[in-house]
Amino acid sequence: MSAYPAQLLDHFGQAVTSICHCWRLERRDGAIFGFTDHDCKLQVDGMVFEPQTGLSASEARQSLGLSVDTVDVEGALSSDHIRDEDIAAGLYDGATVETFLVNWRKPEHFARIRKATIGKITRSDGRFVAELESLLHQLDKPNGRYVTRKCDAELGDGRCGVNLEQPAFNGAGLVEAVEGPDVMRVSGLGGIEAGWFSFGVLTWISGARAGQAVRVIDHRIEGASSILTLETATGPDVGAGDGFSIVAGCDHSFATCKAKFANGLNFRGFPHLPGNDVAYAYVADGGVFDGGPVVP
Repeated sequence: MSAYPAQLLDHFGQAVTSICHCWRLERRDGAIFGFTDHDCKLQVDGMVFEPQTGLSASEARQSLGLSVDTVDVEGALSSDHIRDEDIAAGLYDGATVETFLVNWRKPEHFARIRKATIGKITRSDGRFVAELESLLHQLDKPNGRYVTRKCDAELGDGRCGVNLEQPAFNGAGLVEAVEGPDVMRVSGLGGIEAGWFSFGVLTWISGARAGQAVRVIDHRIEGASSILTLETATGPDVGAGDGFSIVAGCDHSFATCKAKFANGLNFRGFPHLPGNDVAYAYVADGGVFDGGPVVP
């Protein structure tokens, strides 16, 4: 209990208390919002906390050791700041949430009791439930590198080093027709070989999903048009005439790194790793054991 200020501890000892929760939410894009389960607007620690969301918290617990604690926050999709389409677009994934315990009669008496990140969010019937994971959940994530044949860098990042601003790696176009879930016929990519934008990133520049980015699963050619298959994404429907920009993709293989991007020296995988099959194999006629590379 040493984390609570003396004024709040004295208030806890009274027969009647005036305690509420406040949440300071900071999204990964830098947007910051304040919410409270009290029925009036509160100003705490220099920030205004809005009551219109109807947020409420489940029972919380704090365990000793390295156990990962969680608490659910539930609310209605009624705030101007929390919209169903923003949750569907992933804007709240990984957001940081600070929880305050506040004496609403004297908001200057408060305690910051928890800092967590938003994990799973479920939505139904105009309401949402967000699972707040304690910072210890970071210890459950893999750290370090995996020794694999494929590259573990993201195309264009500092470890990769490829300059994606080059015209050869960029394109733009319009949707001609939606041919199925996440499959669309597009124009504007003529003269570009099939597969060039597979595993790349498409960003919508107009239409209902403007500003959203999605991974391209497959890029193929049919006649004068290109067919793009995208990762499944939630949000408004894509329609004919929606515009997009697109960046070339990489399948993270050594061959693609050399042939497509001339970037073999920066390859961040281990293409010459023999693998278990080779390690457990035995010498047989016709095998090549000249010490040469597994992958030329």
